[in-house]
This record gives sequence, structure tokens and C-alpha cells, in this order.
Amino acid sequence: MRTGPGQQLRPMPDTTPDIGLTIPAKRYFTIGEVSRLCSLKSHVLRYWEQEFPQLQPNKRRGNRRYYQRHDVELICRIRHLLYDQGFTIDGARQQLMQPAEQPATATTPVNKTQLAQLREQITAVRQLLDTPVIAPEPAPQQHEIAAC
Repeated sequence: MRTGPGQQLRPMPDTTPDIGLTIPAKRYFTIGEVSRLCSLKSHVLRYWEQEFPQLQPNKRRGNRRYYQRHDVELICRIRHLLYDQGFTIDGARQQLMQPAEQPATATTPVNKTQLAQLREQITAVRQLLDTPVIAPEPAPQQHEIAAC
């Protein structure tokens, strides 16, 4: 859908907390639909296809782009990185290349040197806490004698 002067692209209603919008239950989306869903202009989407190798919509009849749900979610993530978090395109590309951070588990490898240093520091703190603190005795008070 083309917009004329003074018209704005509006996101679809009904938002979800994870990416901020509801993606309709469809298999394919045109560039215009994705543009409205993500509040982006179509030329920005075409540019991002060149900059982000993960973004590859299917192209059919006359080079028309058809985005799938995972493409729309990726576009929303890219938009969030660039517009909300302030990343550059290179920075956003690097963020997308990194695997998602996994929570630490019992099988997570541990740096034994760092662990030994941490244990030493904890032991030193415990010793400091166990050491009794002796308050200094108050100095004897001197009384002034008034001269007669």
C-alpha cells in the first residue's frame, strides 16, 4: 500500500510483550505488510536485506518479496537494536551473529584460577569478620580547675 503526503504507516493492532506487536497467523507477508507491521519504510527493508545476511525473503513473480514469520521477527529485532538500543548497523550485525546467552548451569565450564582467587578472597573476608574488634579505652577525662 502506498502512502501519500501526510499519511503515516501505522502498526497493526494487538501487541505482544516479546516483540511489541502481533504477527498475524499467515505463512507469507508482502513487503508492504511487513513495512506496516514494523513501522518501517519498504526501502529500509530492502537496504537491510543487503546489510544482514540472515534476512533473505523469498522472491517470486517479478522479484516480489515474501517474508515469513521468522523474517518479520528478525526485522523487529534489528529495528529494536538499531532504533531503541542505538547500535550501528555493524554492531547490530555482530549482536545477531552472537549466540543467545545461556544461563549458567552445573555443566558450564569454570575458570579454576578465578575460582581459586575468589575462594582466597572469601577466606580473607571471613578472617576479618571473625577477628574481634577491641575498642580503644576512652582517654581519662581531664577536669579543668578554675583559678580563684
